[in-house]
Amino acid sequence: MAGRCCRFAVNLSGASLGDENTLDFICNQLEKNAIPQGMVSFEVTETAAIANLAAADYFIRTLKQSGCDFALDDFGSGLSSFAYLKNLPVDYLKIDGAFVKGIEHDAIDRTMVEAINRVGHAMGIQTIAEFVESPGILETLRMLGVDYAQGYAIGKPKPLVDDRDRLLL
Repeated sequence: MAGRCCRFAVNLSGASLGDENTLDFICNQLEKNAIPQGMVSFEVTETAAIANLAAADYFIRTLKQSGCDFALDDFGSGLSSFAYLKNLPVDYLKIDGAFVKGIEHDAIDRTMVEAINRVGHAMGIQTIAEFVESPGILETLRMLGVDYAQGYAIGKPKPLVDDRDRLLL
């Protein structure tokens, strides 16, 4: 396993964004365990972030200073997505699967994904498409220039460790 780099994405609840104890705990764990920069990416839903924009901004900026990345999850599900995007220092946009799953046959879904991708790229933010369930969806996303894909067409979820607690990466 030496020399192999792993990246872990951790979903955060909306409540954790406004909780100083959670932020202190994460910062302490990163320092205590000497977690390398770029190894941990946190995901917060767009809805949770905009519910308390100031707290989300502080939380994200603090952890980015510790070398963590942030993804804005389910992007596009809120009505004012692009307006809020300008105020959050995220590294990735996770395009809501509701748009992605119909991208092959629905011109509106395709246009929505294309718009989110273009705006993200214009802001220097990489994009991740959720709910990529078929090779056709994956190919359409490639043609649109989406950076990453997540879903069964890429791989099914699997455990990190086996029954003897050995890391399977």
